[in-house]
Amino acid sequence: MRIGFLFNHDQIHQVAHSLPIALALLPDAEVVLAATNDRLADEIRRLAAAAGHPEVEPIRLSLSSGSSALLQRALGRVLPARKLLIYRDNLDFFRSLDALAVTERTSLLLKTRYGLDLPIILADHGAGDRAIGFGAETSRFDYILAAGPKIRDRLIADAGVDPNRIAITGYPKFDLKRANDPHLPFAGNGRTTVLYNPHVSPHLSSWYTAGRNVLDYFLASDRYNLIFAPHVMLFERRWALSIDKLRAARPGALDPKYRAAPNIHVDLGSRSATDMSYTDAADIYLGDASSQIYEFLKRPRPAVFINASGAAWEEDRNFAHWRAGPVIEQAADLDRALDDAVARHATHYEPIQRALFDYTFDIGAEPAGVRAARAILAFLNARKEPSVLREREQA
Repeated sequence: MRIGFLFNHDQIHQVAHSLPIALALLPDAEVVLAATNDRLADEIRRLAAAAGHPEVEPIRLSLSSGSSALLQRALGRVLPARKLLIYRDNLDFFRSLDALAVTERTSLLLKTRYGLDLPIILADHGAGDRAIGFGAETSRFDYILAAGPKIRDRLIADAGVDPNRIAITGYPKFDLKRANDPHLPFAGNGRTTVLYNPHVSPHLSSWYTAGRNVLDYFLASDRYNLIFAPHVMLFERRWALSIDKLRAARPGALDPKYRAAPNIHVDLGSRSATDMSYTDAADIYLGDASSQIYEFLKRPRPAVFINASGAAWEEDRNFAHWRAGPVIEQAADLDRALDDAVARHATHYEPIQRALFDYTFDIGAEPAGVRAARAILAFLNARKEPSVLREREQA
């Protein structure tokens, strides 16, 4: 059985969500790891070696047509053109597989645009609350690996996914161990450390309207350290696009004064920004729509959220994580919110955080990657059975 795992992104943040599953499938299946750039290939090798598989070597998928190369050069600085064109230029590779596991939804183009009859399995990246994660197109996947009951319940209710095509398998990213903690320049100075983790999406992120005011608040603070580690795609291109609301915004340049500040650590996309280093290191989380809040809540601590869009969030499941701490609408309210988050954490917010985490993740004694690998094999073997029965009847 030849099972492909596709890693097709500009940044490395999705690798950790499916690689543990691929490694757990060895040697019970022929596993093909396909990367679409050197950055992804290097991260696959690094994580695989750290997990005891130094022999793992991904194959490279690239653009093979002249027209694709031209489109990439023309559009690549604004749109994820290469990511989309990869499918068209590598159809023979995808046809060679018995199944494909992916961490995002663009791979559905193989079905909707190119008509491939290929089982596609979603091992989604993140486990947040944003509506885009539960859109109707998700029902096109043949099988879905869910981190916990929240994902399962919303896929059934919001996307109309058949419950029989969902397996709760836990969160594979939690399987991985990082080699070293990041070096923070303010380590040991005695201040409380806040992680500011704005999302990239223009209609939800606090960065575009309040982000620089947030950084200025911490720049002037004598109480707090700040880790500024936004979504790794926020500064990847000149323009940030959101496909669910069709919005565009420019993240702009980052003033050097923030990098120079002794109490601020800026990381716009290193490995530490993707391996939970900062969600583990921070004392307080400050964010908006990122699913990283749930990784932070693995160990409950105070949290604050910025409602930059003025959303009516209180009864909206897409903002369920905002129940984990005070919600403000501008950086001017940070003093009050940070104090409130700490003062009310033990008595009010911590029980809510634990309930949110437990509903989001199904954590068991068995690694999530192993659970997911077993679920994939069971799903694919079950698909074989009807054809085997038909062959026997025809014989």
